[in-house]
Amino acid sequence: VPGRQAAFRQALEAAVHYARAVGCPRIHVMAGRVPLGTDRAAVAGEMETTFIENLRYTADLLSQENMIGLLEPINNRITDPRYYLNTPHHAAAILEKVGRPNLKLQLDLFHCQIMDGNLSRNLETYFPLIGHIQIAQVPGRHEPDSPGELNFPYLFELLESLGYTGYVGCEYAPKGDTLEGLGWLRSYWESRGLQHGGTSKAAK
Repeated sequence: VPGRQAAFRQALEAAVHYARAVGCPRIHVMAGRVPLGTDRAAVAGEMETTFIENLRYTADLLSQENMIGLLEPINNRITDPRYYLNTPHHAAAILEKVGRPNLKLQLDLFHCQIMDGNLSRNLETYFPLIGHIQIAQVPGRHEPDSPGELNFPYLFELLESLGYTGYVGCEYAPKGDTLEGLGWLRSYWESRGLQHGGTSKAAK
């Protein structure tokens, strides 16, 4: 957000401090919202310039800590109408302009489905840029096995076939008890011949 660069740097330094303390090597670098009362198209250029400037500063700071910065597109149809960065294509274009290897795409499949769909092709297209994956069923934003549009076993197998070895963050609202809500994960492991915890039964 133009004019808030100093506040951004202060918040980033605090985030690095906390990430260092808990041993977390990745930080979500949020893009900010289009200011109230302004037209998105009218401020898009200035916001992009500010975002790129902030991201280059971020990349330099995080490189000293051996950390990765993550850019997450958030849908502006349901979740956050004023959020600046809202599609994987936009995030990829920004990453290309910044040109720093320690900045990656945080692809939340919930937001991606709402804005663009075409998840298989998007995962394949943007896979080289992905530094973190997040999941939630669409449209309810609950567990992956709750009623909805997305076939998560297929998407998980696609990620495996692409060679994804990172974390998959469960950014959903459980419909009930958290542990009970993780039944989808146990079922998925069993369908893949794995024990709880993701270890092979054969290895046991």
